[in-house]
Amino acid sequence: MSFAVPKEVAFGDIYLPPLLVAALLGLICTSVTVRLFNRFRWFRHVASPPLVELSLTIIYTVVVSTYVFPS
Repeated sequence: MSFAVPKEVAFGDIYLPPLLVAALLGLICTSVTVRLFNRFRWFRHVASPPLVELSLTIIYTVVVSTYVFPS
């Protein structure tokens, strides 16, 4: 028995594309990670913190879109 994969994510009567939801979850995960990096002062070892933050956002978005919203 195969199940149909939804093409949208529904919040009530609002339909959102899965990539948008994955990007928001990736941004939230990046925010938590950056706060941990700042708490333990790991960003002092990084040459460009904004580039690391952007990279983490992309990585988290790809991971969430691959494993939470598979196509």
